[in-house]
Amino acid sequence: MHFHRDRGFTHAKASEITPRVDYEGRREWLKLIGTGVAGAALAAWAQRDALAQAGKLPSVRSTVAGANVMDKPTSLVDAASYNNFYEFGTGKADPAQNAHTLKTRPWTVAVEGEVKKPKVYDIDELLKLSPLEDRVYRLRCVEGWSMVVPWVGYSLAELIRRAEPTGNAKFVQFVTLADPKQMPGLGSRSLDWPYVEGLRMDEAMHPLALLTFGLYGEVLPNQNGAPVRMVVPWKYGFKSAKSIVKIRFVDKQPPTSWEKAAANEYGFYSNVNPNVDHPRWSQATERRIGEDGIFAKKRPTLMFNGYEAQVGRLYAGMDLKKYY
Repeated sequence: MHFHRDRGFTHAKASEITPRVDYEGRREWLKLIGTGVAGAALAAWAQRDALAQAGKLPSVRSTVAGANVMDKPTSLVDAASYNNFYEFGTGKADPAQNAHTLKTRPWTVAVEGEVKKPKVYDIDELLKLSPLEDRVYRLRCVEGWSMVVPWVGYSLAELIRRAEPTGNAKFVQFVTLADPKQMPGLGSRSLDWPYVEGLRMDEAMHPLALLTFGLYGEVLPNQNGAPVRMVVPWKYGFKSAKSIVKIRFVDKQPPTSWEKAAANEYGFYSNVNPNVDHPRWSQATERRIGEDGIFAKKRPTLMFNGYEAQVGRLYAGMDLKKYY
């Protein structure tokens, strides 16, 4: 295993982290039982062999500014068993228990709209479009919890450049899979399916906006958005669309699923901002998953989830309380 040194800290490459079977171990299992989420752990545990057989993703450590935070990573068990993915249920444990029905091969992603080179990519072709990178990102949920996850992917900008957007392309829209045969949660009326998200073009082109294929050096588990998802680390987690089937370039701000469901709670921009409360709770602090002990303190929420130095300029002059 190779180690890298940053700012006095030594850590391993994400692509060379101990294999999942060894990493999760008995202590993680006992921890989950003790915290009352053994049911979700069982679901994650049952996928060990399948994920291991899928193989690792060859990748290199990213050199993009801000791409590797120094926070302690969330355990893989927690990252794979505590999820929001309403297509498989609204409970945090539901995706790990239900997402085994998702078939990730064959899979295609259509790039379309205001581009000179529209194309339908096979997922394996998309994987090879640019070298994969290891990036350790914070991910914060609007519900007030956060994780730190080693992701594998490449900047969405790599795909955008190949598509050659026209001058009319002002926004990028992401459309996710909506198949009732594979996704039992589509029977609910919690959202208008398919799940749709969007970014302004300059946001989508920012090098931290990650087209993501894996975590912890391995392919994405189904419940984490396999086979391809977005991770936009300075925004709330619901902006990072999972199981993407279409990427559209459009001239007008696209309506998004959570905006349509509750526009007063979920604005288009959805940047992490501790100074703008959700209508039903404060955003000033957060609970880091894995720090759930009885004496664990909540963390103060960081502006733009701690990525202000990298992305703050995108919003210069904007009223971030109005454009929440």
